[in-house]
Amino acid sequence: MGNSIILITITCSHLIEQPMYYFLCHLSLMDLCYTSTVVPRLIRDLAATKKNISYNECMTQLFTAHLLAGVEIFILVSMALDRYVAIVKPLHYMIIMNRKRCHVLIAMAWAVGFWHSIALLLMVLSLPFCGPNHINHYLCDVKPLLKLVCKDIYVVSILVIANAGSENKDKEISVFYTVIAP
Repeated sequence: MGNSIILITITCSHLIEQPMYYFLCHLSLMDLCYTSTVVPRLIRDLAATKKNISYNECMTQLFTAHLLAGVEIFILVSMALDRYVAIVKPLHYMIIMNRKRCHVLIAMAWAVGFWHSIALLLMVLSLPFCGPNHINHYLCDVKPLLKLVCKDIYVVSILVIANAGSENKDKEISVFYTVIAP
């Protein structure tokens, strides 16, 4: 609701002309899209007794979540660059942060987010899964899926840390998914 209000307020006013609000508008849109891809499935699965997700749905959720989160992160980086330029070069701010540069930064956020998520997806698709097909997580993510792999994942784990970072994604909410093979 909050992101929708921010989005409507900024797009309906003249504030959209300023780079800071332009990025804020895109950030609100990404946050709205990201929560719309994760939360409905989470609510459905919390209410269900049997929590199954197909392999294709799991891979789609993995790709979409990483795409939107990656875009959101790089929009935040663009916002930081905008504020840096505003503080360091205040007299040249409007020349440096023009509309074209803002569009390029948003396009770069989408491109980098896409390549991040496609790299993770291709890596996961190349892994052999065997044994138990239950993950203790509310989202089909890379780290829980790596526990289902039946080969040495030392190199893959290093690639995951290099690509996605070493953040701890253990959440208090836990849903046991059964990933159904294709």
